Amino acid sequence: MKSKSTVFVVDDDDGMRDSLKYLIESVGHNVETFGSANAFLESSYPGRSGCLLLDVRMPGMSGLELQERLVNDQIALPIIIITGHGDVPMAVRAMQSGAFDFIEKPFNHQLLLDSIHRALEQDSIQRGEQAERAEVASRLALLTPREHEVMGMVVEGQPNKVIASQLGVSAKTVEAHRAKVMEKMQARSLPQLVRMAINGGVFK
Repeated sequence: MKSKSTVFVVDDDDGMRDSLKYLIESVGHNVETFGSANAFLESSYPGRSGCLLLDVRMPGMSGLELQERLVNDQIALPIIIITGHGDVPMAVRAMQSGAFDFIEKPFNHQLLLDSIHRALEQDSIQRGEQAERAEVASRLALLTPREHEVMGMVVEGQPNKVIASQLGVSAKTVEAHRAKVMEKMQARSLPQLVRMAINGGVFK
């Protein structure tokens, strides 16, 4: 069964693209191949889940330049660099700039497939975290300014009486605000609320 994620292969060598496509599809992954960085950029890649298999040396825009472009566009697609022996320093630079892995030619097929599997797992985790942050942000938007204030104090561990004293309101009023915060944030417990606050940047 094919996965929903896609392995994007960018390599100017026709034979290498076909070989990689056959290999990766043999283990059930969706594969799309491109002969240049520009061809990839002109495709419908933004927002799609998967990983990028990228050759370092290509005519026109190089693999490193493509990586830089994706970073500037805030595209967090995991990148696996394919490199020849002479390109290792370039691959190291790519790793330092955030590439997921680099595989040296001639590569071991299983080593490459294992790296792709890990990259797809990382992409899935990242997308899950992004979705969670977006959901938390949408819930935070429902809070009133005072509820935001109370939530910040609650997740810092301040008791209701202390919060009431600082805000100049009654403890019952704080309890009411706290209940509304829990309801709007859909938090079933204080630890869960704290985790949401961290994800939403309310509390660090």
